[in-house]
Amino acid sequence: MLRKSALLEIIAGKNRGLLATPSDKQAILSAIAQLEDYNPTPRPVEAGELLNGDWRLLYTSSRELLNLDSFPLVKLGQIYQSIRVKESKVYNIGELYGLPYLEGIVSVAARFEATSERRVQIKFERSIFGLSRLIGYESPVKFINEIESGKKFAAVDIGLDTREQQGWLDITYLDKDLRIGRGNKESVFVLTKQ
Repeated sequence: MLRKSALLEIIAGKNRGLLATPSDKQAILSAIAQLEDYNPTPRPVEAGELLNGDWRLLYTSSRELLNLDSFPLVKLGQIYQSIRVKESKVYNIGELYGLPYLEGIVSVAARFEATSERRVQIKFERSIFGLSRLIGYESPVKFINEIESGKKFAAVDIGLDTREQQGWLDITYLDKDLRIGRGNKESVFVLTKQ
């Protein structure tokens, strides 16, 4: 699809949004809106087989995520999101790199609940932040399996109050390998299926 190719081309080289200029951001938002008009999955929340799985972030306007790149001596690496539809769970993992032995991760585990055919309410339950070596982090899949098994990590590993730590996300485009979402803080997210 031409619109999808145009969006992927315009976000290429923008380092998930870190390198996007104000004019880039406008062009990207325009390309996203054009693609959303042709969403092949009109009821994305009900399309569990498409939603389920592991996703990698291609672009976002989320200041919370992009600000992870502002830690001293550390840079933001890949950001992953894993959706487990049957369990109504979502896991976000941001990889951090920089000086040797200071590689780390920032992770949040949450539950989600459908509130419409395209919106989910997200309640954040657990946050984990620490050095990859101490946590034993090797890959998002292995890490998520360890979280699901109830493992406690040698890191900042805290439970969150779901009444205070929550938000919503509209899934505005979904196909077999691309997902676009718009969040409650006016952020957009473009992800590709792994």
